[in-house]
Amino acid sequence: MTLASYANILTRYDLIGASEVKEIKVTSKDTVIQEIMQCVIEGDTDAIGGLVEKALINMDPLKVIDEGLIKGMGEVSRLWADGTYYLPQVIIASDAMLEGIDLCEAKLGKKMEKKGVVVTHTAEGDIHDLGQKIVNALFRANGYEVIDLGKDVPVDDVVAAVKKYKPLMVTGTALMTTTMTAFEKISNQLTHAGIDIPFVCGGGAVSNEYVTAYKLGVYGKDAQQAPKMISDVSNGFSWQELREKYN
Repeated sequence: MTLASYANILTRYDLIGASEVKEIKVTSKDTVIQEIMQCVIEGDTDAIGGLVEKALINMDPLKVIDEGLIKGMGEVSRLWADGTYYLPQVIIASDAMLEGIDLCEAKLGKKMEKKGVVVTHTAEGDIHDLGQKIVNALFRANGYEVIDLGKDVPVDDVVAAVKKYKPLMVTGTALMTTTMTAFEKISNQLTHAGIDIPFVCGGGAVSNEYVTAYKLGVYGKDAQQAPKMISDVSNGFSWQELREKYN
C-alpha cells in the first residue's frame, strides 16, 4: 500500500501543541531580554547568538546572564517539573543558554561566578546517559558549574574528579543492575579518603534500598529533585540529612 500523504513523516510530534502550553510566566520590560528568554525557552540556538550580541552592545553581560539566560532556563525547569517539557526541549534549551553564556563570558573576560561545583557521571560499563544530561541541564540552569565526566566512567576517574574539583555533590546514573554496583565502590573509596559529601544515585536500575545501604548514598528518584537537593546541600545539608529528607 502507498500513503495518501507524506506530510507528517518528518513531524516533531513532541512539539505539537507546544505553542499552546507555553504560557510563559517570566517577563521583562526590556524587549531584547524578553526575546533572549524566549529563545532559551524554545531552544532556538540559531537566534540566541545574535540576540545576545545585540544586548551586549549596551548591557552588562551579567544582566544578560541573570535576567535573560538564567531566567529563561528557570522557566524551562518549571515546564519540565510540570510535565509540559520532555528531554528534547530541556536539552536544546540548555544548549541555547550555554551558547549565550559563552558570549557573555567572552565579553566579561572571565567565567561567571557559580554557586558551587557538581560532578556528574554515568556508571562504568553504562552508556545510557540521558538522565545525566537532564540533571546537568537543571544544575546549570540553577547556577552551578557541572563537571560532566560523561558515560561509562571508571570508578577511579570519578574519585579522582571529586578530589580534584571538591564539589558540593557527586551524582551517578545507571540503567543496568550490572553497572550500578560501581556506585558502592565509589562510595567506599570516597569514605576511605575521608570525603564526606552526598553521592546522589539514580536511573532505571537503581532503587532506594540499594543506594541507602552504603555510606554517602542518597537515592535520586527523579531528575526534578536535582535543583532542590543541590540547594539544600548549598545551605549546609549533610548526606545524612539529605537522605532523611528525600528517601
